[in-house]
Amino acid sequence: MSTTSKQPPEAARPLPAKLRSVAAHGTVWYLRLIALLNLVAVVVSPFRTTVRHHSEGEYFTPYMLTLGLATAVLSLFLAVAMRRRKRAAWIFNFGLGGLTFLFYVLGLALPGDSHYDRHGFNYVSTVLTGLFMLCLVVGRKEFTSKGDRSNFWTAVATFFGGLLFGGLVGSVLVEMFNTLSGAGFGDRFRYAVFRMITVTPSDRVLDVINVPSWVNTFINAMGAVLILLVIYVAFRSPRGKELLTPEDEQKLRELLERQGDRDSLGYFATRRDKAVIFSPTGKAAVTYRVVGGVSLASGDPIGDPEAWPGAIELWLAEAREHAWAPAVTGASEEAGVIYARHGLDALELGDEAIVELDEFSLEGRAMRVVRQAYNRVKRAGYTVRIRRHEAIPEEEMAELLDKADRWRDGQTERGFSMALGRLGDPADGRCVMLECHDADGELRALLSFVPWGDKGLSLDLMRRDRESENGLVEFMVIELLEKGGEEVQLERVSLNFAMFRSVFERGSRLGAGPVLRLWRGVLGFFSRWWQIESLYRANAKYRPIWEPRYLLFEKSSEIPRIGIANARAEGFITAPSLPTLFRRRHRRPPASAAGAPLPTAEGGGDG
Repeated sequence: MSTTSKQPPEAARPLPAKLRSVAAHGTVWYLRLIALLNLVAVVVSPFRTTVRHHSEGEYFTPYMLTLGLATAVLSLFLAVAMRRRKRAAWIFNFGLGGLTFLFYVLGLALPGDSHYDRHGFNYVSTVLTGLFMLCLVVGRKEFTSKGDRSNFWTAVATFFGGLLFGGLVGSVLVEMFNTLSGAGFGDRFRYAVFRMITVTPSDRVLDVINVPSWVNTFINAMGAVLILLVIYVAFRSPRGKELLTPEDEQKLRELLERQGDRDSLGYFATRRDKAVIFSPTGKAAVTYRVVGGVSLASGDPIGDPEAWPGAIELWLAEAREHAWAPAVTGASEEAGVIYARHGLDALELGDEAIVELDEFSLEGRAMRVVRQAYNRVKRAGYTVRIRRHEAIPEEEMAELLDKADRWRDGQTERGFSMALGRLGDPADGRCVMLECHDADGELRALLSFVPWGDKGLSLDLMRRDRESENGLVEFMVIELLEKGGEEVQLERVSLNFAMFRSVFERGSRLGAGPVLRLWRGVLGFFSRWWQIESLYRANAKYRPIWEPRYLLFEKSSEIPRIGIANARAEGFITAPSLPTLFRRRHRRPPASAAGAPLPTAEGGGDG
């Protein structure tokens, strides 16, 4: 007996992925075009009059085309949300667009005195709205990004609360500056509310209200701000989890024990304000933090490189599921190649300074300035003590933490990719502390390094007394490079990261082009506020090996957003808030599960 396989009916066959993608892109470009037309309607008076006539008369306008500034903003943000494939944006457009299309069809089909069917433009508007709805239906499966479940009701409350507040403020302004009489509170309130939603209110209130143009502009601006706020609340991505669980941290430490010597930034993956995704085999992991809708990973994946793709795929899948922009800061070239195979592009950020102890020497003409500074500090009677954290008694560690906290430069804690964010935790016993005392035995500076495998260290924190001798940090680093091999079995040290190092190096050479010199000048200008050029010069004096580090991203258009998220994560940009304004300088976070509580000072490698 012969058997034949049943073919699914034509209606049951899934649509091709390319067709779904084209339809999804079609909805985005439609909303972009509508946003542009709405903006033209706001700026160009004749076009605004025409659109208004169509909206209030016997004409239909395509979906989302009105004369309102608020609608222009709404359609633009809907286009952004649809481009990020957010499910909530699809539901919003399908619901509102479906009602609009149904109203148009009924208006053309049902008999009556409206005479909608006599205007050819109404058929054009209905067809355009129908095509938009068709693209929504065809591309439905493309919109899979999840939002926060609380977004809808928060957005509804924000809209009506903002509309009430704006209406009250606008009615007060209308009452104060109205040149006509006969307008009651209801008229003034209705005028302000309609002004917030559209540029021109209904004709019913124009006979009793006439106010200066700046009042109308102010009310329109309140409407635009309200729409921006509502859209942000409605379509914002979930924030994601931010803390490592004790089980996650233990797994990361096990991976670092086996593969920790691969990446100098590996130990920073144990920061407890990061989340982690493990590969299906558990042999690799990607650590990240969600900042401003960006899933920002740092350094290389942890663990076996053969298992990196599994962890990267899961991380990217989660980012796309929640409409987060995936990005990696501080990745090495090896990891950058793996990320590139998964669709990410690379941009060189700068270089990490690595010093091999067996190659370092103070001898030679090139090290003359460093050697003189080192000898000057040494003659002043300064000494350096090198110890593992686990070898420091609890009382002494508490004193070191108190000093580190007092010497912190400013309230903001900096660091994400190259800073641990904690000091003195019992779980970090393998970290190394350098304590510098003056001739009188007074503590003047300290450096803390995290482990880099078995025989490497990576700089975590620098703190010093501002009244101490200049060159103290350099003196301590050289002491570590000369004595670390015997005292802590050290072979290599990773120092600070020098952003855009190649620009400063090549831009100062003979024959550098005008573009490179201009770029170097711009970076030098911003170095007045951020340590860009100074970090390069501070590290270059040790004649290190420069290892490039990269920023990885999926779309070039996301680079500004990723840059802001990276700056926020590193502590260079902080949003003001009441908790920040009233936060105490000396914080005592809860102790980890690994040991008893200790006073904790936080800080980044940039001091």
